[in-house]
Amino acid sequence: MSTILSIDTSTKSGSVALIRAGLVVGAQHYNIDKSHSSLLHVMIDELMKNTGTTLEELDAIAISEGPGSYTGLRIGVSAAKGLCYALELPLIAVNTLEAMAYQVYRYSSQVDYLCPMIDARRMEVYAMVKNGSFETVQETEPVIVDEESFVTELADHQVVFFGDGAAKCQEVIQHPNASFVSEVYPSAVEVGLLGAKKYELGQFENVIDFEPFYLKEFRLATAKTSKK
Repeated sequence: MSTILSIDTSTKSGSVALIRAGLVVGAQHYNIDKSHSSLLHVMIDELMKNTGTTLEELDAIAISEGPGSYTGLRIGVSAAKGLCYALELPLIAVNTLEAMAYQVYRYSSQVDYLCPMIDARRMEVYAMVKNGSFETVQETEPVIVDEESFVTELADHQVVFFGDGAAKCQEVIQHPNASFVSEVYPSAVEVGLLGAKKYELGQFENVIDFEPFYLKEFRLATAKTSKK
């Protein structure tokens, strides 16, 4: 019976959850932009107290590995690694988009395809496609959305789009087989539930070498200096 603390800081919203024996014991969420560094550890402490659990009772830490916000992912992974080092626990990584897809999959029936999307700015999103059996149809990749996006999947299947990247695509993807679900965000709950499955399979990360799944290189914009 594993007890897993899961963390998601992949977007501006953040969450932590405690999963025991494959069931959700407790979870806490916040949705305040640029607050991971100030709120994450506070939320972990509150979660442990509210569930009557000590850090020493944990068997593993599960982290949402990305894609997502560069800064958010760094903060979450750093916190997860710190706990793993201090408590000598294994680290489990879960794809953020897969966890989002699992969130819809858990409560849906007879769905052809699930397409979670994370906003990557302008008309680009990070996306993947899962089928009704939760098998991967399209691996995680950046997609520039236009009228031709997902035409192959939409030709013969009903596709449900969701996530903060889906809203801006709704006016562009007008295919009759496309539907959109709002209010679906990355959550540590699904990260933990999928993490529990990985724990049973012994699918752990190398804590020393593990890095977030950024998908794209981080670009730092520098201000131009005028010549005198």
